[in-house]
Amino acid sequence: MVELIDADLRPYSTFELVSALQDAIVNHPLLEVLSFRGGRFGPGGDSLDVDLFGATSEALKAAAEDLKIQLIQYPEVSALEDSLSYDKEELILDLTAQGKALGFTISDLSRVLRNRLNGVEAATYPDGTRSAEIRVEIPDGERSADFLERMQLRTQAGAYVSLADLVSVQTRQGFATVQRENGIRMVNVSGDISEDNPARAEEIQRTIETEILPTLAETHSIEYRIGGLAEQQKDFLSDARTGLILVLLGIFLTLAWIFSSWTRPLVVMSIIPFGLVGAIYGHVQWGVPLSMFSVVGLIGMTGIIINDSIVLVTTIDEYAKERGIIPAIIEGTADRLRAVMLTTLTTVLGLMPLLYETSRQAQFLKPTVITLIYGLGFGMVLVLLIVPSLIAIQTDIGKMLTTLRRLWQGRGRAAAKPAVRVTGLAAGAMLLTFIGSVAMWGATNGAILRAVLICGAIAVISMAAAYAGQRRAG
Repeated sequence: MVELIDADLRPYSTFELVSALQDAIVNHPLLEVLSFRGGRFGPGGDSLDVDLFGATSEALKAAAEDLKIQLIQYPEVSALEDSLSYDKEELILDLTAQGKALGFTISDLSRVLRNRLNGVEAATYPDGTRSAEIRVEIPDGERSADFLERMQLRTQAGAYVSLADLVSVQTRQGFATVQRENGIRMVNVSGDISEDNPARAEEIQRTIETEILPTLAETHSIEYRIGGLAEQQKDFLSDARTGLILVLLGIFLTLAWIFSSWTRPLVVMSIIPFGLVGAIYGHVQWGVPLSMFSVVGLIGMTGIIINDSIVLVTTIDEYAKERGIIPAIIEGTADRLRAVMLTTLTTVLGLMPLLYETSRQAQFLKPTVITLIYGLGFGMVLVLLIVPSLIAIQTDIGKMLTTLRRLWQGRGRAAAKPAVRVTGLAAGAMLLTFIGSVAMWGATNGAILRAVLICGAIAVISMAAAYAGQRRAG
């Protein structure tokens, strides 16, 4: 691995530096692999990591070379290499008909060759706190190029036969190491995908998963598995999704118990999506792509950002017991302005040094810090605007539902009862129509527009029916 740390190189992107280095390097005939990778922070692993298995070593090597040829066409992909590298030549020994007739087997020949080349452990004895061994080996001078031709083996009858008469020797290019997983041969192909353009990197990764690898597996009759950062990200997002659901559920149940209401916690937690808007804006401002550490910051921000909302909603509820809801909202927001600002600023200012930290060791924390600072800062402003508005809307909707419930039960004007029922049935029909249309035609712009038009027609017809029923009842 070669790292370049120079102030003059900072204006250049990682992709530009790697491309320039690859173009400048002249491959030496004895050089097998030379790769340049961009510096990474945070979790380890290659951005491109594919395991190929389910065939012979030669077939796996051919598949790995084919995969590298297809990937090298993308300028953003670099440092391609596989784990099945060529090594010294191998000698393949096969028994001849004479060797089989004399009772020799390949396993017997392998054991004899291994003992003569590597030696035999004759005895072991203690040597202080350690143990030593005595090995019997042939002299180094006898391990010459004609060793196999001079080697003599003893038959079961006691006669000595030359090894050259017992086996046929073939030469082929061997591999340095052969990896196995659960007894199956495997080759690992790794590389680096430039993240200077996250959208392009995601497109390349999707092309590899949906087009290149399935075609490769069908052509070479192999199986594949995607690992590295892609596998880590998939597992992390699955765990993070579960954790976020449990966090939101725990917050909702806690707030429902404290406020003794099932709807008021929704008002308090409504500020969470707006904090996500601020986090995305912060990533755009700093030019940092969304990553797993952004998700970590989002989960942490979920429990912090509602503190401002709880302070504000609690005060408004206390004021609403003595005065109207609108005066309570105005006075409560004005009284809790300082508390909301201090609650947010203490956290934001405490994280600010990490945001401007320039050391390489702290760069992997930057997405988390950006999510917290911009999410909380943006959410503080919206708490003072969105939450009071939602409380007023909730109050108005509650009054409307109470009135409709009374009309439905017949406590209001009898003439309005048919109109209310028709409107309720129409609303249910509109909802079912919208869901069915999207499920049938897909969630495209045309399908949604078609569903909205149908729902609008149902609404007009229901209003006409309700008006007619009211006139008839009157």
